Amino acid sequence: MRGSSSGCKRCGPRVPGAAKCCQTNHLAALRRRAVGACLATVFRSSSSRRLVFLTACLLACSGTRAGQRPEPADLVLANGKVVTLNPASSEASAIAIRGDRIAAVGSDAAVRLHVGPSTKVIDLRGNLAIPGFIESHAHFTGIGRARMELDLTKARNWEEIIEWVTEAVRKARPGEWIRGRGWHQEKWDGPPVPNVEGFPTHDSLSRVSTDNPVLLTHASGHATFANARAMEMAGITRSTPNPSGGEILRDSRGNPTGVFRETASGLVSRALRASLSKRTPAEVEAESRKEIELAAQECLSKGVTSFHDAGASFRTIDLYRRMADEDKLGVRLYVMVQGGNAELAANLKKYRTIGYGRQHLTVRAIKQFMDGALGARGAWLLAPYADLPSSTGLNTTPVRQIAETARLALENDYQLCVHAIGDRANRETLDVYEAAFRTAPGRKDLRWRIEHAQHISAADIPRFGSLGVIAAMQGVHCTSDAPYVIARLGERRAEEGAYVWQKLMRTGAVVCNGTDAPVEDVSPIASYYATVSRRLKDGSVFYGDQRMSRMEALRSYTLNGAYAAFEESIKGSLVPGKLADITVLSRDILAIPETEIPKTEVLYTIVGGRILYDRLHR
Repeated sequence: MRGSSSGCKRCGPRVPGAAKCCQTNHLAALRRRAVGACLATVFRSSSSRRLVFLTACLLACSGTRAGQRPEPADLVLANGKVVTLNPASSEASAIAIRGDRIAAVGSDAAVRLHVGPSTKVIDLRGNLAIPGFIESHAHFTGIGRARMELDLTKARNWEEIIEWVTEAVRKARPGEWIRGRGWHQEKWDGPPVPNVEGFPTHDSLSRVSTDNPVLLTHASGHATFANARAMEMAGITRSTPNPSGGEILRDSRGNPTGVFRETASGLVSRALRASLSKRTPAEVEAESRKEIELAAQECLSKGVTSFHDAGASFRTIDLYRRMADEDKLGVRLYVMVQGGNAELAANLKKYRTIGYGRQHLTVRAIKQFMDGALGARGAWLLAPYADLPSSTGLNTTPVRQIAETARLALENDYQLCVHAIGDRANRETLDVYEAAFRTAPGRKDLRWRIEHAQHISAADIPRFGSLGVIAAMQGVHCTSDAPYVIARLGERRAEEGAYVWQKLMRTGAVVCNGTDAPVEDVSPIASYYATVSRRLKDGSVFYGDQRMSRMEALRSYTLNGAYAAFEESIKGSLVPGKLADITVLSRDILAIPETEIPKTEVLYTIVGGRILYDRLHR
């Protein structure tokens, strides 16, 4: 019989080369039929009994000959739709997890072999399991900080903000700073009166808070608003000059209005820092820990398992390391160091870190700023703003300084990530990168990034692909900013280069996705919806030819994010051996009607095989 293809009628043909009789095949066939019967019972049963049936089925039907059974899994997800982003096997229904790694991905019948007496089995009930969302550009401590301040994101007008500040002053201690974040003058139901360039003036704010300094951060993070007391504490008068890369907005008489663009915000924040410097080291750390804990909770509740922190100080990185040692980070952090070149030169070698704390902390990138944001007219443009012909925006960091940062990045094997929103900022950044790459012709996999890449000249779009520059973009910025983009840029420039995902991808460039939280909500679902729809609140679509397909958008939020952090070998897809970072959603965002996508909820967020968010059992 050796080498024969004959066999018995019950089991089918013998496997060529098999030495033993077909009894083993026959038993396997019986087990397969038993599994099928069990699974049929599972699918017919009520939801309350389904998990019991499924666990019993997997345990009863997993018998194999001695020595063939794999080591039991710690966790099994079964009876779902599993989208793996693995080209070799794109869909499955079950996942087995052992320790912090994926042990198996496949059918329920195949994964049953990994169930042991102590394996936790979760019935997905047909819901969608995907690789954990990777937030590719946001501000981790900023998310936590925003939860500790006035939330101005929902303000309908300036008068409403005045009411909220009035209430905060009533509760505050004498002299205590009132802080808030999220206001955006373009999103109010009407312009404030009086106003300068559409921004309010400080008089109404100063009247309701005469003794408490007030500092309110713009939604973009690239402008601030201060009352008279805060400006007084900062020593700001009508004669205070604009700092390099910033602007104090003034009224027709030359008096500060309270609005500070870009680096000018530092003039007021230095007074805040002086007040905060009176805290003890223990108080500072306690507040910083609270920021991190709040940020982790928010991210996990939104299905985020990995997070690219776009700009952290060395002091913050020290705290991240301590919290990683204590297993208190929750999400995995890929950190971009932010600092001046002298500070970077002194610390880069010492701080470079890969996969610390069971892959929870990596430090191998540097963050710099070429310009500001479009909403505050700080984005650096090749031609003047359509709605402010006297301005082309602001270069917030001298180009030569960023070129020196590029040299330090190459010298210390760091990725360089430069914030560039305007078309001139993008061109200048690409020029810096191209010059740096010429000095290191043997370095072929640098993966340097442009953060945002929102408005690009047509001439510069192909350079992303040819230079291998990653575009770290935020889908939700497109629909959030669109109502004023054409006013700022004019229709020709907007169509040519505003949020041009498809144009960039056609050059071969990798586009990864995020939210820039706390500028926007950290929700990947909201950004995913914006990416595939480009639909505004009024129902209109912003240059729909640049939409991503649903699978392209999912890839931008998973495998592309992993690639952008040199981590595609350990995360971004559901493949045995990779980290068990998984997000389970209540709806199939790849198949449901587009308008249903925003209603999707995160059911489970799993990081390293541990369920860190469980909506069903909170």
